[in-house]
Amino acid sequence: MDKKRIVIIGNGMVGHRFIEDICDKKRNREFEIITFSEEPRLAYNRVKLSSFFSGKTAEDLMLTSGNDYTRQGVKYYLNEKVIEIKRNNKCIVTNKGTEVFYDFLVLATGSYPFVPSIEGNDQTHCHVYRTIEDLEGIRSSGEQSNVGVVIGGGLLGLEAANALQHMGLDTHVVEFSARLMAVQLDDGGSELLKQKVTALGVKIYTGKTTKAIVVGDNCRYKLKFEDGTELETDMVVFSAGIRPQDALAKAHDIEVGEHGGIVINDACKTSDKAIYAIGECALWRGRVYGLVAPGYQMAKVVVAQLCGEDTVFKGADMSTKLKLLGVDVASIGDSQSITPGAQSYTFSDGIEQVYKRIVVSEAGDKLLGAVLVGDVESYQTLLLTMLNELPLPEFPSVLLLSNSTVDTGLFGVVNLQDDAQICSCYDVSKGTIRNLVAQGCTSMAKIKCETKATTGCGGCSSLIKKIVDGELISLGHKVNNNLCEHFQYTRRELVDIIRVKKIKTFSYLLENYGLGLGCDICKPTVGSILASFWNDYVLENEHIGLQDTNDIFLGNMQKDGTYSVVPRVAGGEIMPDKLIALGQVAKQYNLYTKITGGQRIDLFGAQLHQLPEIWKVLVDAGFETGHAYGKSLRTVKSCVGSTWCRYGVDDSVGFAIEVEERYKGLRSPHKIKFAVSGCTRECAEAQSKDIGMIATENGWNLYVCGNGGMRPRHGDLFASDLDRETLIKYIDRVLMFYIRTADHLQRTSVWLESLEGGLDYLKQVVIEDKLGIADELEKELSESLINYQCEWKTTIESPERLKRFRHFINSMESDNNLKYVTVRGQKVPKPVSVKLENINRDKGIDQK
Repeated sequence: MDKKRIVIIGNGMVGHRFIEDICDKKRNREFEIITFSEEPRLAYNRVKLSSFFSGKTAEDLMLTSGNDYTRQGVKYYLNEKVIEIKRNNKCIVTNKGTEVFYDFLVLATGSYPFVPSIEGNDQTHCHVYRTIEDLEGIRSSGEQSNVGVVIGGGLLGLEAANALQHMGLDTHVVEFSARLMAVQLDDGGSELLKQKVTALGVKIYTGKTTKAIVVGDNCRYKLKFEDGTELETDMVVFSAGIRPQDALAKAHDIEVGEHGGIVINDACKTSDKAIYAIGECALWRGRVYGLVAPGYQMAKVVVAQLCGEDTVFKGADMSTKLKLLGVDVASIGDSQSITPGAQSYTFSDGIEQVYKRIVVSEAGDKLLGAVLVGDVESYQTLLLTMLNELPLPEFPSVLLLSNSTVDTGLFGVVNLQDDAQICSCYDVSKGTIRNLVAQGCTSMAKIKCETKATTGCGGCSSLIKKIVDGELISLGHKVNNNLCEHFQYTRRELVDIIRVKKIKTFSYLLENYGLGLGCDICKPTVGSILASFWNDYVLENEHIGLQDTNDIFLGNMQKDGTYSVVPRVAGGEIMPDKLIALGQVAKQYNLYTKITGGQRIDLFGAQLHQLPEIWKVLVDAGFETGHAYGKSLRTVKSCVGSTWCRYGVDDSVGFAIEVEERYKGLRSPHKIKFAVSGCTRECAEAQSKDIGMIATENGWNLYVCGNGGMRPRHGDLFASDLDRETLIKYIDRVLMFYIRTADHLQRTSVWLESLEGGLDYLKQVVIEDKLGIADELEKELSESLINYQCEWKTTIESPERLKRFRHFINSMESDNNLKYVTVRGQKVPKPVSVKLENINRDKGIDQK
């Protein structure tokens, strides 16, 4: 029997996925497959284009090769454009005169970048951001430039800005609409994203319309805006959206939409029943999908149709999670509250730089959408809750809590139906994963090989592992708890390897005990372990890639992109000269000054380039860093104790200072806070801290694993009537056992709750030395503490290290875009008007 011939016009990600799918079904034996690419290479990963500027090559981005296609029997043409479709004869013609007949034609022509009709938009150093050739042109211009502007503040625009920053350019983003990522984010999420991106040195201009690009005065070009303002630059990158590549269809009387896009039905057929369209060129029910995952689903539908299966396209979810300029961002479903009667719940943390908003139905029983900026840990849980219409808890606002809190109970994987979609990129259901585990696919690698799940955006990895683990447990198998695909060890096993082998760097650990290049799971986890054991200088080159923004700049980033300055004030006790020094710094740099609940004086509003200047003054005045930016000991709060208080039975201030001096700089899986109360009246609130000490007539009572925050937990009484030496010994052991066994970013409270055996087991390990490791725990903690250094003192002594503290790459100028108002005599960031729609106060969350 003669083979039917399928011709695919376009070999981008979606066109290639179609070929993959039909080959995976072994139907390439029944069909002759031919594909045409206008580009000089086969399919590559456009989603990861920006990695081209951080060392990846075109070869690294390739999704296939000529050898792969040849082996699968796929014929391909490169650098050849289809210019004619002879529909009556079922034949296509290329610009090189090639004629190929088809039985079925698949249009996977994708989209093209929209370039606004701006005068001067076609000059030499004006580029679009779409292909590898485009990127090579951008890189070439970047080598001849100091300043770069991206026109467009959407997903691709911020990716392009990231590329310009990687090249060392002074980077600007100009956006026509009033906010960044206007399609995906609401006002609050967009504003926080803008603040975080601005803090990284990218200047953002929203609500700007460019009317011309002319010769510049100081740079190569000058952008002239409709409002009369101007901006000089050496190069321009257009990333103002995409348009469906439908010209070929339109020229040959295949139906297209009024505003573009090749019209398809649920079977992805065009108005010509022998021609299909998939991906960004296709218009389904009036909608063009601009993400790759819907295109993959369309490809799957067409393969099924050609194989005689009755599968149809039912639309696609446009939720997305990504990292833009190092900022975690996610958008789910109806993020804009478009649904009639929708209610929204909002959480905003200016200190931790986190914004979350969930949108629920009018009845409050269904999740409709969400926006996450700064913390996207709950993305997969929220996405599955929405996609599978899971029932919401009585108070939906708990969904704003961390993933570790909401991914239990109603939201556990056990409660998902088998038809629940787990991997949206490759449309893999929970039932598919369960069946594969039952058939012997007992590892993530095998699941990935069989389904390709986790190889798209990767957001489903943790959930799929939970499903696999749950099935293995139910079948009586041992569960694989590897940290990630790069390390075939648990965090606890990595702790032991690092500790026993005395490994000091991530690169050595990866080379000898891991695979690949590492990821966003293992890098910060290993960074935390290394810091906890060896307490090396956090800005050493080997460690810098493992840190988050706060550690990288030794300061907490605030809501407007500036930083707080928090010197250590042990026990809250401070001499007048030091108070004067703080006052002088605050006055000189016009910083907002606040005495905190942790008995420290925080100075807010310092710009990045000011931090070294400020800390030079403070270090000279005798201050040290307070480590407010680190996952480390933050504060040791105290009352005045027996020194002044008539109820005090011990010197809580003196002991708090002693304790803080001992544990200062100790790095751990999460931040830790102490408190010391001089009597049982508990003015220092010691029972709400990770480590709490309360003086009694018979000695010290030790409380462990409490915390405040969104999920407060009362500390547990661990031991009573202790002398100071025993108390310190127990604290040493508890802390090092926590460092050894807790997960990355796991508070002591959550750690204790998840510890098998709970408080009783912890007492057996620490007090009774059940495991025989008590002396070892004390020794390891002492070794870590010996390496303490004031990181700011080390930093300001090194001219090379100070180079990173610049707001702008090529200038020491300040950021003049910051806006402030005066409140109670001090400056604070100018409030941003955020519309909170239908906030339901009775459902457990405040408008704040």
